[in-house]
Amino acid sequence: MKQAKQLQEKMVRLQAEMETKTIEASAGGGMVSVVVNGKNELVSLKIDREVVNPDDIVMLQDLIVAAVNEGIRRAQEMASAEMAKITGGINIPGL
Repeated sequence: MKQAKQLQEKMVRLQAEMETKTIEASAGGGMVSVVVNGKNELVSLKIDREVVNPDDIVMLQDLIVAAVNEGIRRAQEMASAEMAKITGGINIPGL
């Protein structure tokens, strides 16, 4: 029981830490870049002036989606790796 409580306390601390950790991802060779935090929230978005073409909005939208999705994927990997450190690699459903 004591170990379960310690594990829970560590997980609460990890969740708080994840709010401050960030991951950067980009698409289009860096034309669109994003920063996502460990809670899978988009923190910032940068768009290179050269990629903004009013006649090709679809490409810009695709680049934004790709960069955000990559950022979220990397943030999830980061959170999973940190959680594995705490749980010793044991996969706990719902975490």
